[in-house]
Amino acid sequence: MDGTMGLRALLCAYLASLLVLQAMPTQGSPTGRPKVSKAVDGVTIRSLKVNCKVTSRFAHYVITSQVVNSANEAKEVAFDVEIPKTAFISDFAITADGNAFIGDIKDKVSAWKQYRKAAISGENAGLVRASGRTMEQFTIHLTIGPRSKATFRLTYEEVLKRKLKQYDIVIKVKPKQLVHHFEIDVDIFEPQGISKLDAQAPFLPKELESQLIKKSFSGKQGRVLFRPTVGQQQSCPTCSTSLLNGDFKVTYDVNRDQLCELLVANNHFAHFFAPQNLTNLNKNVVFVIDISTSMEGQKVKQTKEALLKILGDMRPGDYFDLVLFGSEVQSWRDSLVQASPANLRAAQDFVRHFFLAGATNLNGGLLRGIEILNQAHGSLPELSKHAAVLIMLTDGEPTEGVTDRSQILKNVHNAIRGRFPLYNLGFGDNVDLNFLEIMSMENNGRAQRIYEDHDATQQLQGFYDQVASPLLVDVELLYPQDTVSALTQHRHKQYYEGSEIMVAGRIADHKLGSFKADVLARGGQEFKTTCLVDEEEMKKLLQERGHMLENHVERLWAYLTIQELLAKRMKFQGKEKAEVTAKALQMSLAYQFVTPLTSMTIRGMADEDGLEPIIDKPPEDSLPLEMLGNRKMFRLSALQPSLTRSSSNIQQLPNQVTGVDTDPHFLIHVPQKEDTLCFNINEEPGVVLSLVQDPDTGFSVNGQLVGDKASSPAQQEGMYFGRLGIANPATGFQLEVTPQNITLNPGSGGPMFSWRDQASLRQHKVVVTINRRRNLVVSVEDGGTFEVVLHRVWKGSSVHQDFLGFYVLDSHRMSARTHGLLGQFFHPFDYKVSDPHPGSDPTKTDATMVVKSHQLTVTRGLQKDYSKDPRHGAEVTCWFVHNNGAGLIDGVYTDYIVPDIF
Repeated sequence: MDGTMGLRALLCAYLASLLVLQAMPTQGSPTGRPKVSKAVDGVTIRSLKVNCKVTSRFAHYVITSQVVNSANEAKEVAFDVEIPKTAFISDFAITADGNAFIGDIKDKVSAWKQYRKAAISGENAGLVRASGRTMEQFTIHLTIGPRSKATFRLTYEEVLKRKLKQYDIVIKVKPKQLVHHFEIDVDIFEPQGISKLDAQAPFLPKELESQLIKKSFSGKQGRVLFRPTVGQQQSCPTCSTSLLNGDFKVTYDVNRDQLCELLVANNHFAHFFAPQNLTNLNKNVVFVIDISTSMEGQKVKQTKEALLKILGDMRPGDYFDLVLFGSEVQSWRDSLVQASPANLRAAQDFVRHFFLAGATNLNGGLLRGIEILNQAHGSLPELSKHAAVLIMLTDGEPTEGVTDRSQILKNVHNAIRGRFPLYNLGFGDNVDLNFLEIMSMENNGRAQRIYEDHDATQQLQGFYDQVASPLLVDVELLYPQDTVSALTQHRHKQYYEGSEIMVAGRIADHKLGSFKADVLARGGQEFKTTCLVDEEEMKKLLQERGHMLENHVERLWAYLTIQELLAKRMKFQGKEKAEVTAKALQMSLAYQFVTPLTSMTIRGMADEDGLEPIIDKPPEDSLPLEMLGNRKMFRLSALQPSLTRSSSNIQQLPNQVTGVDTDPHFLIHVPQKEDTLCFNINEEPGVVLSLVQDPDTGFSVNGQLVGDKASSPAQQEGMYFGRLGIANPATGFQLEVTPQNITLNPGSGGPMFSWRDQASLRQHKVVVTINRRRNLVVSVEDGGTFEVVLHRVWKGSSVHQDFLGFYVLDSHRMSARTHGLLGQFFHPFDYKVSDPHPGSDPTKTDATMVVKSHQLTVTRGLQKDYSKDPRHGAEVTCWFVHNNGAGLIDGVYTDYIVPDIF
């Protein structure tokens, strides 16, 4: 079988279908050696790892699974995971036989044009479908060739929302077989400091759970590690079945010593507001309940159970009423009454004995509930200081009275007029959740589906608990207009105990000094506070978390903005809807999120019709489906190298390039001057220097120095780059390069290549071409092209250490804000050289250079460019800037020292 054609992908037919891999029973060893899982028919899942990194509520997950087929024939395997509905997939890749097959995100219309045939025939090429209440299932089946392996890597991201005083990270654990190396690693960084951290694996026996879950937190850092051995995964000592089947849940919260937290990085900000120690406001609440005949059976029973419990939890200072709607509308008291013991007993008795009647007059029920709240606010001044809430529960569509949805929306909006929030609960599968969501959104609330299940009572109670304790009303988070743009929602009708208000936006250039946040609200009394940015603390945070903090703050803003645009899109029509849709699409593509407006196709995979598989996000209100339609067969083929360093390529490159090589000498080619500047950096072995840093894309190149011992006491120790890290955190791409190996995504067990290999890899718009024993070229779509040159020690060489050179072949698409020791010179800058004269070395010329408002003495000299000839190099004449580039580089060279290559 052709090694490049040894994989065939098969879309699953059923969401619930099991992995075709089943572990055989583990046998005891007569020698007493540990038991290990055996390969099933030659196939083994070698590893399954979930890595979650949380930075200031933004969670970045990478799931990596490696499957090995040691048999002499092809075998079918599957990658089958569940992810939260609130998450956006941002990357997917399959690596096999030295080739990477990468997901490509594009707008849905373009992606699906090629699927018109499949759509017409009723087939569905999607790989993701709703699974349960809060999860989506991603499944792909492959046939891997004999004696080969495949690695799957799925990346997804979400913003964690605080509910009931904690953040929840839920990781679905369901490998369906024993796994050689199973790991969940959760790394949390919260600038406010972590106040509590816990983790549960309820699918394990209690003793084993406490033994296997390692958790710790101190200050800003928290860590949870779950790494069961094969023996610990077994459901019994001789079983091949796994205990790992359920939700692995991590919960945490942060310190609330300050009223609010402002994070600023990369011209974006995130503002977290969750004040503590406030007095609970009394509330005015009206429950509007559907009593149409469709609510019969368990629905009405569970609704009554929930209402009885909710009424039992009312505070004495609260006021309430109940409205029931079937064909007719009735209310319990037709006005708000205090939650006194006598009134609560009477209300509970009313709940126990009401019965179902007729159709669904939803419009009438809502308007009656709104009228009761409005009348109380108008006629009873003491109640106007309370927090008003309207909660409606229905299981169907309006069938009585006003049934036109647009008219109902208009009626409800005109009646509430922004005075209080409306929360809609849709019971069961037959409700129009989109309609309920639009109605709630237009009236400062939200909608939620209540699933028709044994725990519906707890679902209703759980929702009410989130809004049961209002602390503030009419909350506004305000920022100076000339400093910010692209704000997410910053006005909230109410703030509830245990929740958090989150706002993000952009900060205008050079406006950080005047940036602040004013918070205005009404609680037991007027509430006002001002939040300022602690710039010194931000510098410390950036040092501690590095680019990940910058990247996560910006992606948090993008995530929230896209979510809000998608929500607005639901209620708009015509031109307004088109404009919001276009903006949401543009941001989804810019930040590479699979949203309802984008799709991901997998390059290199095709079925018999030449169609690629497609990854879509299910609609928000989609329900779990049992069947996906016909199964389709896909085939993986090797990608052809997109960029190689052939002689024809070299001829098209500039005669001189910007780069760094040897000891380390930096060459800065200035094409508009037809000249080159150069400087050295003198540092110690082990130091890591930032070479390229593009804050707009996150792309970075960092290099670590290694030493080469001087051949005589009179000589200085030489310094060379012995390790390079090329990364784009926004897409999860990492490449570690040493003189020995080239590793793709080293943090998640990616493939490793040696310099003896000839290969071309593609991952998320990045192409890496390895040219055997010579160099590698990294080409970033809409970015730059870079070359790493390998320097090997040979007989007679003056250097005794293998090392690397790094060159910039093309940078014109890099952003204007790109920085680093090389990156700051990617865009035009000016300098003037005058007064050439003999220097202290009579064989060299000194001159005066004026650059960046500095006047420097520079020396004309020679350096070598090894980009075309790694062994001998080509001489380049340049103006040498002394003292580690002082005056030419921004700041001082120590500003470019970073903690690690990533």
